[in-house]
Amino acid sequence: PRSPLFYDPILTLTWVASVTERVRLGTSVIVLPMRHPLPLAKELSTLHNLSGGRLILGVGVGWLEPEFAALGVPFNERGRRMDEGIALMRAVWSQDPVSFEAKYIPAVVKDMTMLPQPVSPIPMWHGSRSEAAHRRTVRIGDGWHGSQVTPQQAGEVVERLRRDRPEPAFTISVRSHWDGKDVGLMRERVAAYAAAGVQHVMVHPQDREVDDWDTVIEGVGRVASG
Repeated sequence: PRSPLFYDPILTLTWVASVTERVRLGTSVIVLPMRHPLPLAKELSTLHNLSGGRLILGVGVGWLEPEFAALGVPFNERGRRMDEGIALMRAVWSQDPVSFEAKYIPAVVKDMTMLPQPVSPIPMWHGSRSEAAHRRTVRIGDGWHGSQVTPQQAGEVVERLRRDRPEPAFTISVRSHWDGKDVGLMRERVAAYAAAGVQHVMVHPQDREVDDWDTVIEGVGRVASG
């Protein structure tokens, strides 16, 4: 999609980490099959460690075929590349040395060491609502991160996820667009999501101009304070 504000998430979060101390740092979402998992794992581990373990990694399989074509990545392999990429990233984050046999990713990994490894596990939340994404989320995800879903739609997803993945530590999150102006409306929306079983709401600024984001940030503070 066309926008002047589709900044690189890792560079942006590095900047955010440098001027904050407590706020969690999340991606919503990185299209994992379009990136090589080894340099990505290194970048994410570095960001996680330098920020004091604040990173939440939102990942998605992607949907815009021309993006894959521009990078020379087969669109019809994106799901398999996603699975393989996650397995490789988790291997280099937790094992030393690492050997990994890749089928879809161009990588030869034999007795390799990648440092630094994360100071704590990096939570991986999966986006998308397709059937394949649901199975992947249940199988290997630490949470689900939905985008532009109503509380009713979120409730339907929550019911299914809680049935298939009942662990309390599995996080249900949604991204909601807001202009920051009607605090009462946002409080009602958050309450509706909570009633549907959502545990985490990420507010996405509705306006495209950076100067307008202060209104959203201030509004989020007012919503959070009750």
